[in-house]
Amino acid sequence: MVTKAKKTKSIPLTKIENPDVKILIGQEELKPITHVEIRQKSYLEQQSKFFNTHQTKSVDFRIEQLKKLRSAIIDYEEKIYDALYKDMGKSKETAYLTENGFNLFEISHVIKNLKKWNKSTKVKSIWFFPMSNAFIQKEPYGKVLVISPWNYPFALTMSPLIGAIAAGNCVTLKPSEHASHTAKVISDMITQYFDAGYIQVIQGGVETTQELLNDNFDYICFTGSEHVGKIVMGAAAKKLIPVTLELGGKSPCIIDKNCNIEKTVARIVGGKFINAGQTCTAPDYVLVHKDVKDSVIEKLKEKITKYYGTDIKKSKDYQRVINKQHFHRLKELLSDTKILFGGQTDEKTLYIAPTLVEVKNENSKILKEEIFGPILPIIEYSSDIEMVDYINARPKPLSLYLFTNDKSLQQKVLNETSSGGVCINDALLQYTNINLPFGGVGSSGMGKYHGKASFDTFSNTKSIMKNTVLLDLPSRYPPTNKNTLPMLKKLLK
Repeated sequence: MVTKAKKTKSIPLTKIENPDVKILIGQEELKPITHVEIRQKSYLEQQSKFFNTHQTKSVDFRIEQLKKLRSAIIDYEEKIYDALYKDMGKSKETAYLTENGFNLFEISHVIKNLKKWNKSTKVKSIWFFPMSNAFIQKEPYGKVLVISPWNYPFALTMSPLIGAIAAGNCVTLKPSEHASHTAKVISDMITQYFDAGYIQVIQGGVETTQELLNDNFDYICFTGSEHVGKIVMGAAAKKLIPVTLELGGKSPCIIDKNCNIEKTVARIVGGKFINAGQTCTAPDYVLVHKDVKDSVIEKLKEKITKYYGTDIKKSKDYQRVINKQHFHRLKELLSDTKILFGGQTDEKTLYIAPTLVEVKNENSKILKEEIFGPILPIIEYSSDIEMVDYINARPKPLSLYLFTNDKSLQQKVLNETSSGGVCINDALLQYTNINLPFGGVGSSGMGKYHGKASFDTFSNTKSIMKNTVLLDLPSRYPPTNKNTLPMLKKLLK
């Protein structure tokens, strides 16, 4: 039975009421204490002290903390469901499938394999140092900052946390302020179960994130938009802090004429419209072969109606847009399209129906910006070359989906396009495989996580070589002579 840690009181992340107050120590007048200095003392100094006890480097300690996190998620299950419903309109079933259920699965996987992953790996020594030993050892970075998004506010906070704990780090979590109910539950849960010096949650908006980026973390993991990702990377670069960026992008979904249309459309609808399309790996647009375009569109309409009903607004399985800002952004994207299906909106309830559109204007914003909502553009293509060229003319996506039974086309797309990941004959499925590293490339991100990839991401790979003192090569030391260079060339050829 995992016991709960004593609940600790955290210092709220608010600005000082009177910044002009001066503090005297003896006869020395000190400058006013700033908000950042208070937070650094409260959080980063605590985490440095905790990390320097070296207890996080124990694998047994890490496993115990992962078990504690699992107990916390189970204990807070109903509160998590309630918060996700308030923030996103998620049903319990959807919340478990896409948020806390997957986290529980990942924790079990990491606990099972962590001792094996953490073992030092021996590598072959070079032959001219025959009595040396070489091996690779994983060590934690230290203090990790995790900045998470609003679309899967619980899962995408916990998943990096799991990896950071597994690697032996102390962690500061910054959940999204746009999913405020979930952020509060995360804060309450972490505060109740974990020492403040080990794992801490800081809530706040843009200013809070900017201040955190000015602090001296040892690693930063950010999930969100490309625009904010550039800001995070710029701030990290000033202090040479390594980063993982999960950014999304416009993930293409290719429908070849040689495919199972029934299964293809069912899987696209399931992958696109879950969470009202607010999924970084969701198909952003469909590239469909002209020979099957009409059949695909009719089948898409049929499947949407089958899954969500004729009155989609009443479906408990269909979520809402996160806030008014994104609601109006999505409505604007619709303005330059031909609506084939859906298009209904309700600002009061932040409802946008699953919508199929055609776009004639190549310069339309909907073809340039990540949609991140329940709108699916349909684009026709005539040849495989045309389709590949269309994808390669755009930034590299986080995911690419290909529906075809043609193995030569599968290989062509794999060889001639670049993306963070590829899923053939399904949608979103690649994310669920804990053994597949997940992440982007180019403008869709950098770095990978999930399972062992998370452990590797949050670990520094330390190379170690031990040499004997019993034997030495005279030629390695000065002075050199006419035989030195020929000998070196012979050794190093």
